[in-house]
Amino acid sequence: MTRMIRYGRGKGVDSRMAGNVIEVNNLEHSYGSLKAIDNISFTVKQGEIFSFLGPNGAGKSTVINILTTLRKLQKGEARVNGYDVAKEPNSVRRSIGIVFQMLCLDHEMTVSENLEYHGRIYSMKKKERNKRIEELLKLTDLESKRDTLGKDLSGGMKRRLELARGLMTKPAVLFLDEPTIGFDIQTRMRMWEYLREIKREGTTIFLTTHYMEEADQLSDRISIIDHGKIIVTGTSDELKNKLGKDLIYLETSDNKAAAEILRSLGSVKSVTEDTKSLRIMIREDVTHVLPQIMEKIRREGIDIIIVNIKKPSMDDVFVHYTGHGLREGDEDEKQQVIEMVGISK
Repeated sequence: MTRMIRYGRGKGVDSRMAGNVIEVNNLEHSYGSLKAIDNISFTVKQGEIFSFLGPNGAGKSTVINILTTLRKLQKGEARVNGYDVAKEPNSVRRSIGIVFQMLCLDHEMTVSENLEYHGRIYSMKKKERNKRIEELLKLTDLESKRDTLGKDLSGGMKRRLELARGLMTKPAVLFLDEPTIGFDIQTRMRMWEYLREIKREGTTIFLTTHYMEEADQLSDRISIIDHGKIIVTGTSDELKNKLGKDLIYLETSDNKAAAEILRSLGSVKSVTEDTKSLRIMIREDVTHVLPQIMEKIRREGIDIIIVNIKKPSMDDVFVHYTGHGLREGDEDEKQQVIEMVGISK
């Protein structure tokens, strides 16, 4: 028998949070001998879009499951909207909405019936329920689909309906676990616009994603999580600026030897060896450093094949802090995003 857990009955933001709608301290969680969450602490501010960026298996979903009371807290402390996750789970549930990775719609109900049913579950009065349904159909651009069965919607429309359902009771926090996974670039970007509009309504959004561009373009703050640990937290600009104003990508006839030479230079902060090129982080202005680097390498008899200067991206940030890349799809997909949102390659 499936147990129904009720979420998000219009509790609003609890004043006890003093600006933070989520507070987590020294959280740990293990599955047998596997430590999925390893002593993490973080806060989420009221009204922001906060993202956990990391690969599959990093611990993102485990954190969401604990914060939404779907998984028992083992060690540490967590509060959502002022309520203790372990001691006040019912109050937490009344404060939140959730959109899971897997679709959970009733496919034999129409769009409006899905929302109507959800409102009835939470005892919303008819007038309030009808008003909210109209607001959400407009917000998620589903007005023309109100009488369409769930099973006849496209994947993007189904996800938008799930967003609407999660917002039906005006939760203080909306949890989204990989909300755009499997979407094409155009659908993903449209979803970003819906989420920005939801934020403008005053809802705090906690998002997990393994898409670099999604975290970069959508989030007010980002925590990079890997192997159950939070590696670094900041705004997109803060994280990129820590890497410097510019990065140099260099391909040579002998990258290994070139890397050793570069690491001996005081102007070079770090060198990362990729498959075909070297990623060089510098301490000074690139216009002064690059000629010195090129001269030094050529003097050692190494040919320079390609030189590229670029602004740091979230890919660069992730590699810098974790030591490895994060696969997000093929290069054609990544190039589409670069072209459509103007991200510097």
